[in-house]
Amino acid sequence: MAKIRGKRMYGIDVLPCARPWSVTGGHSCCLSKFMALAVAWVLVGASCLHAQQAKPSEYQVKAAYLYNFGRFVKWPAGLAAGKGDSFPVCVLGRDPFGPILDSTLAGEALDGKPVVIRRIVRPQDAADCRILFVSSTEENHLKEILAAIDQVGVLTVSDMPGFSRRGGMIQFVVEGDRIRFEINLATAESAKLVLSSELLKVAAAVRRNARSGD
Repeated sequence: MAKIRGKRMYGIDVLPCARPWSVTGGHSCCLSKFMALAVAWVLVGASCLHAQQAKPSEYQVKAAYLYNFGRFVKWPAGLAAGKGDSFPVCVLGRDPFGPILDSTLAGEALDGKPVVIRRIVRPQDAADCRILFVSSTEENHLKEILAAIDQVGVLTVSDMPGFSRRGGMIQFVVEGDRIRFEINLATAESAKLVLSSELLKVAAAVRRNARSGD
């Protein structure tokens, strides 16, 4: 698994602080234990860094999370080798990130390969992705999407309600003013993905059943 080190995104050197990053309000320090250990790069409030530093948007934070999910998930060697010389991060459906995802991950590498961003419209096109963000516009087609990429080693992420319960691997959730995530460990393990224990410790919830309804 990746060694933790400070990271610079959006031109800011981020330092560990006492509490999780807040989407709204105040200039509090904002890195929980997970942020300090696993994602010591998420943008924070001004008092931690520079006075009056603008807070990141919801999807800047989610884009940064996608990057670090890639650092703390291990793909089987055979599956990884079959996905080419790049590390594709894909968006299926209407893209809520816009240019944010490209600017956040520009020049980054994961698993020793350059990150590339792909926008796709067909579930079958996701088989070559390492990380797939499923837009909430695809909620009515989720069962078919997950079936199309079953057992091909794609880490599925979304912020649609019920995503992890329905078999998605990582679901963004908002708790108060914080962006957190739930993990469906059974689904990830079924796809032969290994999630770091650090990631599991700080998840808002860890599901150990693959699906609990559609």
